[in-house]
Amino acid sequence: MAVDGTGGSGEVPVPVRVTSQGPGSVAAHTMGDVHVHLPARGAVAWPHVVGVVPPRAGAFQDRAERARLREAVSGGGTAVLCQVLSGMGGVGKTQLAADLAEEVLRERDVELLVWLSAGSRTAILAGLAQAGAEVCGADPSDPEQATLTFLAWLRAGPRRWLIVLDDVADPADVKGLWPPVVEHGRTVLTTRRRDAALAGNRRRLVQVGTFTSQEAVTYLASALEQAGRAEPADELAGLAADLGCLPLALSQAAAYVVDAGIPVAKYRDLLARRVRTLDEVTPDVLPDDQPHTMAAAWQLSVERADGLRPYGLARPMLELASFLAPSIPAAVLTSRPALEYLAPDGTLTPDDAAGALRALHRLSLLTAPEPDDDGGYVRVHQIVQRATHDTLTAGPYGETARAAADALMAVWPDTERDTALVQALRACSVTLISVTEEWPVDTACLYEPDAHPLFFRTGMSLGKSGQVATAAAHFANLVQTAVARLGPDHLDALIARNNLAHWQGHAGDATGAALAYTELLTDCLRVLGPDHLYTLTSRNNLANWQGHAGDATGAVLAYAELLNDRLRVLGPDHPDTLTTRNNLAHWQGEAGDATGAAAAFAELLDDRLRILGPDHPDTLNTLNNQAHWQAQAGEAQP
Repeated sequence: MAVDGTGGSGEVPVPVRVTSQGPGSVAAHTMGDVHVHLPARGAVAWPHVVGVVPPRAGAFQDRAERARLREAVSGGGTAVLCQVLSGMGGVGKTQLAADLAEEVLRERDVELLVWLSAGSRTAILAGLAQAGAEVCGADPSDPEQATLTFLAWLRAGPRRWLIVLDDVADPADVKGLWPPVVEHGRTVLTTRRRDAALAGNRRRLVQVGTFTSQEAVTYLASALEQAGRAEPADELAGLAADLGCLPLALSQAAAYVVDAGIPVAKYRDLLARRVRTLDEVTPDVLPDDQPHTMAAAWQLSVERADGLRPYGLARPMLELASFLAPSIPAAVLTSRPALEYLAPDGTLTPDDAAGALRALHRLSLLTAPEPDDDGGYVRVHQIVQRATHDTLTAGPYGETARAAADALMAVWPDTERDTALVQALRACSVTLISVTEEWPVDTACLYEPDAHPLFFRTGMSLGKSGQVATAAAHFANLVQTAVARLGPDHLDALIARNNLAHWQGHAGDATGAALAYTELLTDCLRVLGPDHLYTLTSRNNLANWQGHAGDATGAVLAYAELLNDRLRVLGPDHPDTLTTRNNLAHWQGEAGDATGAAAAFAELLDDRLRILGPDHPDTLNTLNNQAHWQAQAGEAQP
């Protein structure tokens, strides 16, 4: 008889009759048309364990999920007889289940403990059949019949039992095989999945996350102490943050530090500089009988997610997300550039991309926003990201990085009113730039053929948000990289120098900015010629910072010369010509000629009214400047 999944609970929906007989006799169980004779009492020594419970990890940490797992009732007094521990690979689900199993056995809370490795339906059937053979005397050569026999025994009692199904890969594998919901039994299931099918029917879904920062530091200190090592608390806290407090990563990092005989600071340096992949900073012998390295822990989950609808999109979506910050605006991953990366033929829709995110969500590889959350964020653990892009070779690496940059640009607003969104975009951009520049294989993926516009958008956004020193540092790095990748005379290298000087001045170094613009102008004249728009822009910026450095008269002279050239090259109505007239008038006033400044702004106002109209922001600013210098001229009269 096949074990079939009928009924909403996933249990076998047939009545069980138990006939109790005298001591030493055989109990007869009838389950539908199945009549099972169980072995005489005393044939099994109690308590009894089926399967092998994994050993407790060294430096095992007590944590909030441990207490939640032990709660016997939920709100309202309904007994929670089945708990589903769900979370990404490496968070310690199996360890929590094993700790519970050892405790209830030690405290004699159960008489039967069954531990099943539940990676497939075949494995679950085999484990339940083995339990049926040991406990009920069922024939293990017929796994389905032996399983039916054992499930019937579990329902009938009277023994108290705990069944653990460890690492369920697919909820469908448990269909029809769930242990019965009875007061004398309890079931714990661990899985990376979080499908709706796992909840309900008096089953509680317990989300298992990473360690807290304190738990992570305590774990590292304890693991190293067991090896006779002590490390500074700040380095332990830093390593915990570097690894996102992921238990699997922490344990393997501690083992590597001990095996290699290096300090934590050295390990952090190896990790941060990306001179090695995750595999290369993993110990040769994994601690605590762990089956997977950090790098390999999620590969099976990715394969399974890729097999969910929409088919074949989960892996490339995770690769795209791996180049960005751990918190990503969902709009980035559903943007047109993202869709073109997932399917270059242009056949995908944003709903397809959202479906790929949900597939990854179901396997706990990331956390996707709810379908109706238009402004939501996708969250991915940093070690999952690192393990994902460690696997990419130069070609796919560059293609994915460029797609990520294009996707960020596609959703970056021209006016940055949504500060939370822009902060997330900047964080994603900074991460993308970092991982591409630090990648051990030489690639100019964001400099082919020019510097990607994302570099400039990020730096300007930093500066406009008030982070002027950070903006200056960003452009200093861009200058260095652009010169190395593109050459010193490439236009993007010159533009990066312009932006560096600009934010250097805004950071308080006006003299340094003026000097930087002087050097830049020399190179622009040599490379671009005197009438190139960018050469004229460099002259404008040089004059401005001359004035801010204290040479207002020199600024007036420089702007007067620039105005003549802009009139000749661009004409009187070009926006840059009007801007030059605005700047000349301003520095006239700053040089002490308030009356001349007011007159110049009056003439400029007439032209801006004619060209732009009365409501344009530049017209209104000109009106304001005219009024300011008129007032200054009036105050200057004797």
